[in-house]
Amino acid sequence: MKEEKNLVVCIILSLFTCGIYSIIWFITLTNDAKDYSGDQSLPSGGVCVLLTIITCGIYGLYWAYKMGKLLNDARVNNGLTPSDNSVLYLILDLFGLGIVDYALMQNDLNEITRVKASGAQAQ
Repeated sequence: MKEEKNLVVCIILSLFTCGIYSIIWFITLTNDAKDYSGDQSLPSGGVCVLLTIITCGIYGLYWAYKMGKLLNDARVNNGLTPSDNSVLYLILDLFGLGIVDYALMQNDLNEITRVKASGAQAQ
């Protein structure tokens, strides 16, 4: 079972490592969202990082939008209220606020993880 990530620690690590940790965070966000949503249409996190680098960030815009859709599906699949933030993620990414995207995405994943953990304990 996946465990929650502390948002403050992830943001601080991203800043102190000059963005290196944010690449790891990007990869885990992608893989976790794919697992929770059941949608495998997005490539793995590592491939998404490479595509973002190769396209000079253009693929990252698509990724942000697609992650909003995946997280919405994951919320629905786990009994949470739908929350499609795909356009918000795209706009934040356009303005260079990718770390805010990551924090919002991680918050959704943490909420889904809590729901899954409470469901596993109830059984």
